[in-house]
Amino acid sequence: MTRHVVLLRGINLGSHNRIAMPELRALLTDAGFQDVQTYLQSGNVVLTSTLTPPRVTSEVERQINTQLRLEVDVVVRSRAELAAVVRRNPLADVATDPKRYQVTFLRSKLATAAVRELERLAHPEERVVAIGREVYAWHPRGVARSKLWSRLASRQLGAVATSRNWTTVTKLLELAAA
Repeated sequence: MTRHVVLLRGINLGSHNRIAMPELRALLTDAGFQDVQTYLQSGNVVLTSTLTPPRVTSEVERQINTQLRLEVDVVVRSRAELAAVVRRNPLADVATDPKRYQVTFLRSKLATAAVRELERLAHPEERVVAIGREVYAWHPRGVARSKLWSRLASRQLGAVATSRNWTTVTKLLELAAA
């Protein structure tokens, strides 16, 4: 049995893709996942399964689609994969506010051209580092007017993706380790 971190993209933002966390926990438990926990209201789930991360991804998407009639993209990391993301932390020396430090989790690695475009879009004070299936981004002025953030949050990124701030990333690792 493996602990997995399941990240849902774009739920509970505004009036669309509304999913109550108790309903999501019940749905996933009924689907056979164990020790299902949620964190915040933004689609962060920690659960236990014998399935691989890609199989967890497809099963969670299928359950949400068939049971809730919603099309929601899902990105999954095993506890060990998330621990590696936290250990890497390539911007630890500059990212001083965890709420302005984001990790974008990708379903597949970005093409080199997409990474170069992110680097081009970054404001001189921002930092961006792509490693494997994660993009680490430091937004010292916040994300409100950031062209880098706009691309990371868009569907034009080049891969299915969802972002979490560093506080959420480390809290999810803590929950997955328990």
